[in-house]
Amino acid sequence: MPGNEKRAAAQQAVDILHEVSTLLNCELDRRTLSICISMIECGVNPEALAQVIKELRQEAQHVDQQIASRR
Repeated sequence: MPGNEKRAAAQQAVDILHEVSTLLNCELDRRTLSICISMIECGVNPEALAQVIKELRQEAQHVDQQIASRR
C-alpha cells in the first residue's frame, strides 16, 4: 500500500498548502494549487509561476472590465 500512503501524503500536503493559501488570501482552489505544485515538482520556477498567475489575473480583470463597460 505504499501508493495509497503516497497519495494520502500528497493530499494532506495539498490540504495544508490550501489552508496557507486561504490565510494569505491567494484565491487558489485545491485543483489549481495541485496543478501549481505539480508544475513546480517538474522544474517550473515558483517565482515565475507566481508572476504568470498574477499577470493572468490582471488580464482577466481587464477583460471583465471591458465586458462590463460594453453593457
